[in-house]
Amino acid sequence: MSFIYCLNTSTIGPQPLMEKIRLAGKHGFAGIELWHDDVFAYVEQGGTVADVNKAVADEGLIVPCTIAMKGWCEASDDEYSTVLEDVKRRMNLAAELGSPYIVATPAHVPVDYEIIKRRYKELLELGREIGVKPTFEYLGFCVSVYRIDQALEIVTAVDDPDATILLDAFHNYRGGSTFDDLTKVPLHLIGHYHLDDAPADPPREQQRDPDRVMPGDGILDLAAEIQWLRDVGYDKDSGTGGGRTISLELFNPGLWKKDPDEVLALGMERMKELLG
Repeated sequence: MSFIYCLNTSTIGPQPLMEKIRLAGKHGFAGIELWHDDVFAYVEQGGTVADVNKAVADEGLIVPCTIAMKGWCEASDDEYSTVLEDVKRRMNLAAELGSPYIVATPAHVPVDYEIIKRRYKELLELGREIGVKPTFEYLGFCVSVYRIDQALEIVTAVDDPDATILLDAFHNYRGGSTFDDLTKVPLHLIGHYHLDDAPADPPREQQRDPDRVMPGDGILDLAAEIQWLRDVGYDKDSGTGGGRTISLELFNPGLWKKDPDEVLALGMERMKELLG
């Protein structure tokens, strides 16, 4: 078995949805990680989810994960029921797209961890009813959950068989997680992995999504992270609809200005160099 190469469509952000799908297939990606808002916008303009599914199937792609559910952990008690309606809408879309996972994003404001744990558990239960698994994301530049050990505490505490963490090389660095922190995540808790790199400048504490760079153009020891994924068996078939998938995820405006064929050709080249 081997890793499944996927494209997070943020890497070529300005392109239309159908063009993103076509380009992913053209450049040899096996999967495409879709953003809900892209699909919602496409539908609002007269398209259908069936159109999207057909385009994905025509390119021979899978959808390993969709992005993202926000606002669920910081909503007040009065707001929570409204937020859950949006959560259900996004979960239903993920299920319709055939995605096993949907990203649950943490808050950019402080939130009591007991609230996060309780609500993440509720998302998991709701996801089982709809047919999709919320995978928990930590964000290196947010103030609620920004390190791997914090995410691991939450995901472990809910004691749910569907609870997982979305690992991300950039967020590991940006949030100050160590390689030792990464190695404490057991295989069964890895939902998906985002591949990206970080520059030497600006300083780590100031970096945001647009600062991400192409793997190999930054300072991260990506080879060590990939080797660890191999060592724990993430490159093997999990048999659960998840595992093995790695998405190239960049938000760099400089790359957005380039020919997307050039960007994806280089991205695939760099993924092959790392993943074999």
